[in-house]
Amino acid sequence: SIITVFFTSSIFAQFQKIVAEGTVTFSINVTGSENSSLNNATKTFYVKGKLTRVDITSSAFKQSVIYDNNTGKAVILREIGDNKYITQLDADKWKEKNKQYEGMSVQLTDETKTILGYDCKKAIATLKNGKVFTMFYAPAIMPSASENPYQFKNIPGFVLEYEAQAEGTAQKIVYSATNISFNPVPAALFDIPVKGYRVL
Repeated sequence: SIITVFFTSSIFAQFQKIVAEGTVTFSINVTGSENSSLNNATKTFYVKGKLTRVDITSSAFKQSVIYDNNTGKAVILREIGDNKYITQLDADKWKEKNKQYEGMSVQLTDETKTILGYDCKKAIATLKNGKVFTMFYAPAIMPSASENPYQFKNIPGFVLEYEAQAEGTAQKIVYSATNISFNPVPAALFDIPVKGYRVL
């Protein structure tokens, strides 16, 4: 009946909160490498409506990815020393850049761990090349936009810890949330710079 449907959907809405604005800071650790430029780096994830931004900051470089979930377009900003570069990717090019995730299967498990006070569940992602990665997500919260809908497809919650592959190596990178805030995020963070960057 209509009453039953409304009742169950309202329970689910109370169970999962959609986070339309927020900031999550992650520590980054690379397994099997003492010399990786990502060791001791930090990742900061911002979400505002359908826009996301990810900053990776290390002693060697800084990279930002601004992604629009409405259009599927991404902009990558890189700073290495005094050099600044910008790469703009339309939806097709962003999909191509993430082709390793095509055909990925995700298994949701009952294994749990607590991260920043949230009960998180473990998901196991298997790429079509056979590589396996784990993620822990908080079912109680969900970002209003995904930082990468290919990498985090079918994950029913806010990912607070996950593994990724270092490009061109066998090393795994582990991202672990160390702080989460639901304060408003400045709109200026999603502005695309028009000068000072070399186009790649």
